[in-house]
Amino acid sequence: MFKRYLVQIFAVVALIFATPSMANKDTSATQLAYFTLEPDLTTNFYTQGKQLGYIQVRIDIMVASQSDLPIIERHQPLIRDAVIEMLGKQTEATVKSLAGREDMRKSLVKELNEILLPETGKTVIADLLFTKYLYQ
Repeated sequence: MFKRYLVQIFAVVALIFATPSMANKDTSATQLAYFTLEPDLTTNFYTQGKQLGYIQVRIDIMVASQSDLPIIERHQPLIRDAVIEMLGKQTEATVKSLAGREDMRKSLVKELNEILLPETGKTVIADLLFTKYLYQ
């Protein structure tokens, strides 16, 4: 009778110690990482009339792997130039609307991946977030 309980206790202890190690294998497969473009990007955009419109953004770039962070850091000047150029082409209505902001975000992801593809040989940017978005 003692052997039967001993086997059951051993099985429960083995399951307790095996469960955390199996959970770690699943989470380590996808390690998202973020890179913040610093300092903030400031440029002007098209407005109607004589006033200039300004936009200031802080962008966090999401990559699928920690190993892609050095690639983003190395190509940061290229990324900054492309973002400033695209933001400068936007109209006042696009900059001030939520739908326009979301369209810009999606366009930036697509355009930046197209620019980085010849340089890196792969699609690096998984997503892009505006963590600061000010306009005047």
